[in-house]
Amino acid sequence: MKLFASLTSPYARKIRIVLAEKKLPFELVVDSPWEANTRIPTINPLGKVPVLITDAEEVFFDSPVIAGYLETLDAGPALLPADRLATVQVRQSEALADGITDAAVAALLESRRPDGQRSDAEIARQKEKIARGLAALEARLGGRPWLHGDALSLGDVAAGVALAYLDLRHPDIPWRAAHPALKRYAEHLFARPSFIDTTPPVG
Repeated sequence: MKLFASLTSPYARKIRIVLAEKKLPFELVVDSPWEANTRIPTINPLGKVPVLITDAEEVFFDSPVIAGYLETLDAGPALLPADRLATVQVRQSEALADGITDAAVAALLESRRPDGQRSDAEIARQKEKIARGLAALEARLGGRPWLHGDALSLGDVAAGVALAYLDLRHPDIPWRAAHPALKRYAEHLFARPSFIDTTPPVG
């Protein structure tokens, strides 16, 4: 398998963590859709990473889709439960965490727009989404070590990536002080080798 990814993309990091947890071999192809010579639009019409190309040359893009595909390979540990309703519940947590990441990315991009084009109101709107998302995530966690069941799930991977992305791109958001349960939860996740080994470069 080949994974096309930017080292700073939180969505690509989510898939790299899933691959690491499952110990699935793959070739990492570093490519950013923001670079002039990027190959990403030729393999993903939406021009986004991550993109996974299987050994059979099938192409999957968008991190929830890639994560779902990897789950079909029967490589343990399972990050989605066998029960179909429980799977939907885990994927809801994944969607919540991905939504926090989406808002964080949108706020970052807006903040990088030139003077006169940047909207402080839009940045504030995205940060309000982040605040609501974090509150919902902490409520969903409920003080437990995992979002679902007694082991790491895809929801936990997405949540950990979202929290780490806030540290990387929005250090001004004091989510640890506001959400002590998420602080403890993040410390537990960030200590896993899969998170340590996929730490993005600063910059």
